[in-house]
Amino acid sequence: MRRINVGIVGCGNISGIYLTNLTGVFADRVNVVAVCDLIPEKALAAQKKYNIPKAYFTDEEIMADGEIELIVNITTPDQHCPVNTMALAAGKHAYCEKPLATNREDGEAQVRLAAEKGLLLGGAPDTFLGGGIQTCRRLIDDGVIGDVVAVNASMRCRGHESWHPDPAFYYQVGGGPMFDMGPYYLTCLVNLVGAVESVMAYTRITFPQRTITSQPKYGTVVDVEVPTHIAGLMRFENGAIGTLTTSFDVYDDHQACVEVFGSKGSLLVPDPNGFGGPVKLLRADGRAYEEVPIEHGYCENSRGLGVADLCDAIITGRTPRANCAQTFHVLDIMCAFHDSADKGERVTLQKGFARQPALKADERF
Repeated sequence: MRRINVGIVGCGNISGIYLTNLTGVFADRVNVVAVCDLIPEKALAAQKKYNIPKAYFTDEEIMADGEIELIVNITTPDQHCPVNTMALAAGKHAYCEKPLATNREDGEAQVRLAAEKGLLLGGAPDTFLGGGIQTCRRLIDDGVIGDVVAVNASMRCRGHESWHPDPAFYYQVGGGPMFDMGPYYLTCLVNLVGAVESVMAYTRITFPQRTITSQPKYGTVVDVEVPTHIAGLMRFENGAIGTLTTSFDVYDDHQACVEVFGSKGSLLVPDPNGFGGPVKLLRADGRAYEEVPIEHGYCENSRGLGVADLCDAIITGRTPRANCAQTFHVLDIMCAFHDSADKGERVTLQKGFARQPALKADERF
């Protein structure tokens, strides 16, 4: 089977796991031929470490490379839309880190352009393809917990200024806990339950300023521009009711929580920021949750799995699982939470998202 020639734009911290996996675990589908970063030293270091044939220092240069079929865009969130748009305009497929864009309009424009060009556009997170969530998907699809009645999810922490080397962007427009961590939780939920029909939400900014206590910007004061505590309600198209809380404002030693409640039982879903387990099931006739064996692969850190799936989709002519209908639906939900809080009313989501088939237990890329 042929491989897809890939160019990586952005050689920051997260590029390491992408390059490790795309040049190793997923090399049967992916052929990384170029890397690009506006800081030449980063591009050259990545080129040398991962034995990449070409290094570029501007977006224009890598887009002009006729050998590249797919651009993997792992830049900062504010650059996701511009870089994706350049790739699509250059006739290349695109896959980007989360979120698809920082506003609904930019997301819509990308989806339209991809359709006009007949190109695939996909994006992170791809953790929903990991063994943990795929095992939960199988249990739900097989009716083990019956009809889904409700879901509850939350991401709670005190913010990132104590450990991240440059955390200011988390508190600027396009940041906040919803746009930072919401994609993991919402992508997990829409894959387990299906599309969201409408939402309502409340938001607040608890601390108008944040003081960075990590290096190298220790002591820098950051003005908070976006809500840092969001509590939302979701009505799914199948009638299930969900709650989602994302917060940078609270102290908690249990950051991740995803629960799915059905008419015949309940599931404790693993952290959607990871690929593995544990998965726990409570049956209607049971007295306590029991751990369920994970039957799917990719339980380790498999970032880049969505890229491999998209490359396989290009080769076989199918729809990728981490496609732009999904990334846009998640973006639409996140924007709708903020819109609902601002307007004090229920917001209806756009139609068009449908879950793709689950991974088979033995499926590999």
